[in-house]
Formats: sequence, C-alpha cells, structure tokens
Amino acid sequence: MAVEDNPGSRTSYGEELRRRREAAGLTQEELSVRAVMSRTRIAHIEAGRRRPALDDARRLDGVLDTGGVFETFLPTQGEGAVAEHFEEALRLEEQATTIRVYGPKLVPGLLQTPAYARQVLASGFPPKTPEARDKLLVTRLRRARILDVFESPVVWTLLDEAVLRRPVGGPAVMCEQLCHIAELGESHRIRVHVLPFSVGYHALMEGFVSLMWFEDLPPVAYVEGLKTGRVLEVPSVVRQCQAAYDHAMGDALSHRESLALIRSIAEDYEHEQRE
Repeated sequence: MAVEDNPGSRTSYGEELRRRREAAGLTQEELSVRAVMSRTRIAHIEAGRRRPALDDARRLDGVLDTGGVFETFLPTQGEGAVAEHFEEALRLEEQATTIRVYGPKLVPGLLQTPAYARQVLASGFPPKTPEARDKLLVTRLRRARILDVFESPVVWTLLDEAVLRRPVGGPAVMCEQLCHIAELGESHRIRVHVLPFSVGYHALMEGFVSLMWFEDLPPVAYVEGLKTGRVLEVPSVVRQCQAAYDHAMGDALSHRESLALIRSIAEDYEHEQRE
C-alpha cells in the first residue's frame, strides 16, 4: 500500500483510498452509503484534508476488503498537542468563517486566558507531566490568534451561567478571565450571550457544541463529552444542532445584558480576592 512508505501522510492515505475505491468500481456516493459515512467526508479524506476516525477506517476496510490496511496506516497526528478527538475540529476551526460555540461548564478554549487554561489542563485526569501540560497550553493559546483578525471568523459565544460562577483557579483567575471575555464583547470582536440559571432546562443542556461555517465547505458541528468528541457532517444532523443552538439563544440574555452580568460577577471575584 502506498501509505506504508509514509504512514503519517494524509495525502498518500487519501490517494490510496481513491485508488482502492475506483478499483472496486465504486463512486464516492456508493462508498459513503456502504461505509455509513457522508460523501463529503470521503471526498475530504481522499483530498488529504481530513484524518478519518478509527471507526471510519475500520468500515472502509470492511467495505473495500483491504485486510485492515486503512486502520493500520491511519495518518499520524500531531505530537500530542491536542486530544485525538479534537484534532480534526481544530483544523476546521482555523478554516471557519463563522463559529458559534456553546460552553456548558467551562469557558470555551478559544476564549481562555493563559491562567485559566493552565488551571483547566492541570486539573485533568489522568494527571499530565508539566511538559505535556505546557505543550497543550501552547496549542490552546495559539487558537486564540484567529481572533486577531477583526473581521473573520465571526464568533458568537453562548455561555451557561455556571461557566461564570465556577471558580476555576480562584477569584484572581476568574476575574481576569471574565474581564477578558467582556473586553472581547465590548470591542465587538465577539458576541456574548449568557443562559441564566433562571431559564432552567434548555435546548443545549446535554453538552458542548461548536457550529462552524466555511467559504467552500458545508457547515459542520463539533460535539464533545468526557474523553470523546466528534465532528458531525450529515446535513440533517448539523441542521438539528443549529436549530437547538438557535432555540437556546432565544432563552439567553441579550449581548448587552450578558456583558453587564459578566462584569458584575468579575467585580464580585475582585472583591473576594481583596478580602
């Protein structure tokens, strides 16, 4: 198999998938149906733009009767700079023209300050070495650079009130973190909306979601849970995620009200720090 010479190359992997698919007399659409994958995803893998998930590789091996080569020669990932399940979402985030993210428990990584991110990474399980934490921290902070360009991507942030009230790292860390979010919102770089506790149950209660739109790709949704995450590409599923986001947004405070609440809670943390 061609990818044996360079197992870390997504391009070689994609070329081999295309060769095997054509040898089997299948179109991308036909393969997508048999492998229970979207045609778009197969096209991206063949073009070297996506790294297939392990389950995808196994289904491709089964459909194309390749004896496990697509599982064995999955393209290598980065040097542990992000969790495996987030690797694809990170690449998509860098290409997105619009991002709408919901944070149920923690500040989304794109908006985290160094001190807040350090606390989150240090509290993970199993424990990480200082070197491993530093590598993850560098990657997480690098993500925020996409906010340096004012026009793109357009970023909407929907936060559960629990995110503001959970004292990650203590009052000083939280005060700095909330002020950072407020400053981004007040400068109109991002839109911020808070779902207050008074709303009760809402449409996004089940967990984290990030919706992304692109210039030349169909929109996707990234959902995440404990030690898991997945990019969703099936149009009907993505639309359901978008509808749930819109529904929850209807229950949220306005941008102005949200910024006022964030500033108020930041002041509470500041007073607590002084005491």
